[in-house]
Amino acid sequence: MSLSVSVKNMLSFASYDALMAELPAAHATLTGHTGKGSDFLGWLALPTQIDRDEVEAVKAAAAKIRSDSQVLLVIGIGGSYLGARAAIEFIKSPNYNLVAKDSPKIFFAGNSLSAAQAEELISLLDGVDYSINVISKSGTTTEPAVAFRIFRELIEQRYGAEGAKERIYATTDKARGALKTLADSLGYTTFVIPDDVGGRFSVLTPVGLLPIAVAGIDIDAMLEGAASMAVRLASPSADNPAWQYAAARNALYRQGYTTEIIAAYEPRFRYVGEWWKQLYGESEGKDLKGIFPASVDLTADLHSMGQYIQQGMRNIFETVVTFEESGAHISVPMSEDNLDGLNFMAGKELDELNRMASLGTILAHVDGGVPNIAIELDAPSAYTFGELVYFFEFACGLSGYLLGVNPFDQPGVEAYKQNMYALIGKPGFEAKRAELEARLYEGPMIGD
Repeated sequence: MSLSVSVKNMLSFASYDALMAELPAAHATLTGHTGKGSDFLGWLALPTQIDRDEVEAVKAAAAKIRSDSQVLLVIGIGGSYLGARAAIEFIKSPNYNLVAKDSPKIFFAGNSLSAAQAEELISLLDGVDYSINVISKSGTTTEPAVAFRIFRELIEQRYGAEGAKERIYATTDKARGALKTLADSLGYTTFVIPDDVGGRFSVLTPVGLLPIAVAGIDIDAMLEGAASMAVRLASPSADNPAWQYAAARNALYRQGYTTEIIAAYEPRFRYVGEWWKQLYGESEGKDLKGIFPASVDLTADLHSMGQYIQQGMRNIFETVVTFEESGAHISVPMSEDNLDGLNFMAGKELDELNRMASLGTILAHVDGGVPNIAIELDAPSAYTFGELVYFFEFACGLSGYLLGVNPFDQPGVEAYKQNMYALIGKPGFEAKRAELEARLYEGPMIGD
């Protein structure tokens, strides 16, 4: 089964047809590199035109890390870690660090400013051999830069400056920036973040490929899956699943459905959902427009968010991702006392129960007025992950152009940084700091 898209309870299929009529132009804009943000479309051809020498260099570095380290510490934030974590949990296991394996544990740092998180990671690295992959185009993004200061000092104390440089891998700009300068001066192995690929689209570059390969995942199969999807989506047609997804979600948005919840019935999908939220939230949320991206883990969240989805505000729609059977075979045992009343399930496999829960929930939500988009694909694998990543990226580009925004910039993320720099006391921000402190400490903020 190849990836497919279907829609249930669109409400107004006329609006879907109207969006389909707009898609040839959006497709031509995206593939022709003629729209806003066209300088950041390197991901479009990446699966089919990737530098094979670079892929082999990634594999060699991953093999070295696997041979001399019990842990790889990945330092990055946003697109610099979400894609890799999504791949590892999706393909291997959400319990990757707990299960027996022949690859290093992989921890993630630099995605917060939490002292508790940093302290815990320091304790986890005590007494084990480890390497660091620091990922930052500039090297000055606060969270990963602070984390790298902390863990660079620790790794140099452990192995000495010469030993540490053999265990630090920098994924950064090809020619400039603080991290590139440091890496060149100290002799770190470096990998390039392409100039024309934004962070949230970078999982199929060395940003994601190195930690993914360290986890023992076949990155060639992943790139092959992405390449097959790239060929499929290049065709401008109503049968194009990226067209169908972009049309459905934008048709619903125009009917007042402003929140999209992505849902899956496998825990391994959780971080794919986190990556998807950044991809769509950062790409579309601008100019006072955009579908708000949210995620749920089902069936677990049916016992927490299920009530709201079923009977809350009718501004939400669901995108449900389902897979072929997991390949695991666990069945419900018979119970002599049958106190829970579940003997009618005895002998049924959990995959079948999970599938019925999915179908039953979709029907209940549709009956409750929640439109559903269904995305179905093969069982989770490196190949499937490559397909899914490229599908969501391509559909995101189309969707952004349908929405009338630049899907490839993120000007709004600077606002909090400027305030944070001022409050911490960065030189040159003195006036801004005084203004912010007055708002915070000298009176109520409501109505300012």
